[in-house]
Amino acid sequence: LVTAGPTQEALDPVRYLTNHSTGKMGYAIADALAKRGAEVVLVSGKTSLATPQGVRRVDVCSAEDMYEAAVEEFESADCAVMCAAVADYTPVEVADTKIKKSDAEFTLSLRKTKDIALELGKIKGERKIVGFALETDNEQSNAEEKLSKKNLDMIVLNSLRDEGAGFGHDTNKVTFIDASHREELPLLSKSEVAERIAERIEALLK
Repeated sequence: LVTAGPTQEALDPVRYLTNHSTGKMGYAIADALAKRGAEVVLVSGKTSLATPQGVRRVDVCSAEDMYEAAVEEFESADCAVMCAAVADYTPVEVADTKIKKSDAEFTLSLRKTKDIALELGKIKGERKIVGFALETDNEQSNAEEKLSKKNLDMIVLNSLRDEGAGFGHDTNKVTFIDASHREELPLLSKSEVAERIAERIEALLK
């Protein structure tokens, strides 16, 4: 199971909240795993990317949609790679009609979405989970906290401080962190990063 891309959280029939994720990293991981012979299901938010050859894709829109699809697909998975940029918050209420511009200020009430990696970590048993952490401050300590809190086997740390890393680029600079060690990679293409991640997943599943 690989999750990828952004989620869209509706405000009204016209507008939604989202983020800058293109899905490139998740799609590259799905492709790398499929080329190694894995049976891959890609749970994807809206992107402009083509489905990698040999990969079964499940399209979703909101964080809740992605949660439901991920839980369902995880039942038959050996490993989950949680690469999607899932919204942390979603509107409390969605307007039935377009919200009209009126006052100078507009207040929007939001509630937390489900943390998909955290929820899968509670039920994983012998299965493996690889998470992602995109950080801007206290990068390593935040990633290590997520690794432990979410019961992950490995976490892939991205920092928006690194040039050429993060959303929209064809390159990425990541650090692999697990319970016993830390490996910092140089700036690589996202396909090369995906190959390194696929190698680590193979090792986890042996």
